[in-house]
Amino acid sequence: MEPDFAELLRELEEFGGVNDSSANDRSRRMLNITPDTGKFLALLVKACKARNVLEIGTSNGYSTLWLADAVGPEGSVTTVEQSDDKVKMAERNFRRAGLHSRIQQITDDAGHFIASRDAGEYDFIFLDSNRAEYIGWWDSLRRILADGCLLVVDNVVSHAHQLEAFNRLVEATDDFSAVLLPIGKGELVLLKDS
Repeated sequence: MEPDFAELLRELEEFGGVNDSSANDRSRRMLNITPDTGKFLALLVKACKARNVLEIGTSNGYSTLWLADAVGPEGSVTTVEQSDDKVKMAERNFRRAGLHSRIQQITDDAGHFIASRDAGEYDFIFLDSNRAEYIGWWDSLRRILADGCLLVVDNVVSHAHQLEAFNRLVEATDDFSAVLLPIGKGELVLLKDS
């Protein structure tokens, strides 16, 4: 990792922590992943040789940068965010990192966006958004993830109570294998069977 890029990540991590500790309105919080989650996501993307990554929940782009760095110059990350302010903030961060050419920003409702995508379009999906929506998105997420590829869900330990119904739905799905890892705020890694 280049020193300037590592410094930008540290800056965004610090900004997110300071911002979130003072923001009363949840929509103003960055709610970034932890640095160890970023490293873990990058490792998975590289190990899977993922080239077409989808991220649901951009925020200020901290997690997107981990993903975009990991896909390399041949890959791309599509990231979906509804908040115009966060989209603009993320775009500035992508340009500062020099990775904007690998990132496609979508300003849209995530459910609407994923419902419009092609079957098997993505070879890696990172889900870090409105947890109450995950159940409604599940069929679309399953459809757009390519066979033999990974979907990673953040906050599965820190917000376990909000994800109980989703976890039951995943467990009842025959074509996925799952493991919950105690990294960051808890990462549920789902492998879609080939």
